[in-house]
Amino acid sequence: MADDKSPVNPLDAPAEPDDRSINPLDAPPHPIQKPVARSDKAYLNPDFLRSPDARLIRILAEYLEPQRRFTKQKIADTILFFGSARMIAREQAEAELAAAKTRGADAETIARIEKKVFMSRYYEATRELAHRLTEWSKGLKGSGRRFVVCSGGGPGIMEAANRGASEARGQNIGLCISLPFEQSGNDYITHSLAFDFHYFFMRKFWFLYLAKALVIMPGGFGTMDELFEVLTLLQTGKTRKRLPIVLFGPEYWDKVMNLQAMVDFGTIDAKDLDLMFKTGSVDEAFDYIVKELTTYALPRPGGEI
Repeated sequence: MADDKSPVNPLDAPAEPDDRSINPLDAPPHPIQKPVARSDKAYLNPDFLRSPDARLIRILAEYLEPQRRFTKQKIADTILFFGSARMIAREQAEAELAAAKTRGADAETIARIEKKVFMSRYYEATRELAHRLTEWSKGLKGSGRRFVVCSGGGPGIMEAANRGASEARGQNIGLCISLPFEQSGNDYITHSLAFDFHYFFMRKFWFLYLAKALVIMPGGFGTMDELFEVLTLLQTGKTRKRLPIVLFGPEYWDKVMNLQAMVDFGTIDAKDLDLMFKTGSVDEAFDYIVKELTTYALPRPGGEI
């Protein structure tokens, strides 16, 4: 007669007399059940919002929050100024030079400050040009604020652009970036249009999206970075709008950049040099920008790539 017991599976765990009544995932019993504290909502949790997991949310915030403010302030488009953060106003530079001579500073110090006085001409040219363009744009008819002066929000040429627009009683924009060695915003930016970006690429987007003209003053790596990015977009057709560029200060740029050599070596076309208008005159820069904007940009308000 066959044995009716099932064969034992050696892989089975040994049976416990009461293993069916205990769930190993259960929490241990507690004599007094305390109410659970309510946790923060995810969108109010600063630890989460600052974490790598929330990076996409932070990027999106740097798109949506500026867009909301620009819409509220009726900013249609901008004139963008780039240039060195190291330049100071002529009055300040001359005061530094007089103080250095009074205290008997050495020749090297005097020469360094004299260079500041020389370079202050670009601060003052920026200030004047921004002032005149702001006065012109304020006189345009129609709804919305057209061709608002915009800068990177810092010192130097950026300050001069915001200052000129402010002195013309015009709203102006500062797209600042959090850097360890640069102030967050100069004193002349319209308070409601002062921004502080974390991501360079989102700042660059807002620079270009609203811009209808660029003024490039003498500057360093950052200025050249912005210039060549825009030139590349124009050369390759990745930006479809007409974007006049004023390269101000030929005595500086002719020494710093020899773009004709690129034509001679065949790395760019001769027509690519026509993407920039080079001048050292505020009058010429003003006339060129106004003519370009009146002809091509005035009928097409708003941002575009």
